[in-house]
Amino acid sequence: MFQPNMEHPDQDRAARVGAKLQARGWRLAVAESCTGGLLSHRLTNVPGSSTYFLGGVIAYRNEIKTRVLHVREETLARFGAISAETAQEMAEGVRRLFQADLALAITGVAGPDPIENQPVGRIYIALASPHGIQVRQILGGSDRQGNKALAVEAALELLEATLEGKPLPENPQGT
Repeated sequence: MFQPNMEHPDQDRAARVGAKLQARGWRLAVAESCTGGLLSHRLTNVPGSSTYFLGGVIAYRNEIKTRVLHVREETLARFGAISAETAQEMAEGVRRLFQADLALAITGVAGPDPIENQPVGRIYIALASPHGIQVRQILGGSDRQGNKALAVEAALELLEATLEGKPLPENPQGT
């Protein structure tokens, strides 16, 4: 299971990611569920982010996931909103919606209560690109704010590693 380093969260990661996107002329879009816009906030705190950040969708409810991001109802019924499959479809959907080069999606259980028989802290992050899609699962703790911060840090770390061509640790779930 992928775990970002939260002992020393990297406050400059969003700026480094932005510089790499800008240098390539790539554009990014995001779809957020459990983070409620925190990823967009981190990205847009960087001066000049409008050159590479197109925007995002906060799809907190399933009807927004289906109507706006085109997550299939069958996916939600079979796997649930908190799943690798839903994260993947969210990323693909927001990438198409914004006609972005790259798209990040986050779905999970921030807490304090479990959802869909999923434990608090289970989070899926998907990165869609022209070369395919990567999905990572992380498991946080019981703290809502901590889980949201962990999800955003993990998403930025996945994006940074991808932009640098660095592999991440294998995900044992194969997603």
